[in-house]
Amino acid sequence: METPPLISVIIPAFNRASYIGEALASVFNQDYPNTEVLVVDDGSSDGTYEILKEHHDLGAIKLLTHPGRANRGQSAALNLGLREAKGDLVAILDSDDMFAQGKLQHQARFLKSNPDVGMVYGQGHAVDASGAFLFEVPANGHTETGDPNFLLLDCYMALPGGALIRKSVLEKVGFFEEAFRAGQDHDMALRIMEATKTVYLPELAFYYRKHGDSISAKGLERRWKTGMEILDRARLRYPYRSSTIRKRKAVLHFRLGQTYWRDGCKAKALPHLFVSGALDPVRALSVVFGRERV
Repeated sequence: METPPLISVIIPAFNRASYIGEALASVFNQDYPNTEVLVVDDGSSDGTYEILKEHHDLGAIKLLTHPGRANRGQSAALNLGLREAKGDLVAILDSDDMFAQGKLQHQARFLKSNPDVGMVYGQGHAVDASGAFLFEVPANGHTETGDPNFLLLDCYMALPGGALIRKSVLEKVGFFEEAFRAGQDHDMALRIMEATKTVYLPELAFYYRKHGDSISAKGLERRWKTGMEILDRARLRYPYRSSTIRKRKAVLHFRLGQTYWRDGCKAKALPHLFVSGALDPVRALSVVFGRERV
């Protein structure tokens, strides 16, 4: 009987003692028969490292750290895992998220049957700190066009936990940008879609944890400024439509203005809001008159 391709599951972990057990259990409970689990502890100080060390000593995972157990950020942790990965296929799981049952088996089977596809992804269910359902990402009825213009304008993919990627694609497009401490998933998804065929499977792939301590709830100013850099790099790398560039820039200026306004920095907010309106006046009017929620 033919051995299925090895899947390298990479989990970057930083101070996730409360959730890392559930994340690991969701990987161990998969029905795919050929996996390696690489967990990169990014300088945890809350007991996460000690939990992982126990699993490593039992042979359940391979535990990796930076020299001196330094904290270097999620991108650097992911890249360390990617450099050590032996699999032909790569799945990434944040340390507070969980794979859905059967995720690896279903996506690996699809890639085997479709050798022209470089990445497949499914739906994520956002859940709260206790695991209660919040919403779907992407929404029900979503279809994938394969056009990077839509992904640049709106990062609709449930990444990274929702995807399975060929290692050869990651080696082609390059690993995660370590200068980014936010938005690195969007940047990577864009580079992948620019380079290979991407397919959406409309089935549950993972559970995405939303809680007060999650990375996505912090550093909004940094996130949107990084978005500007991602946009500039994308524009130089791929022939995006000028309307896409303009509208994405409008979104980023609006989000920066919104962030400053909520922080009470109206003098910093207003220039960004004005620029956003000038770049995309139709959408700006929709927001002003309440036809679009933000």
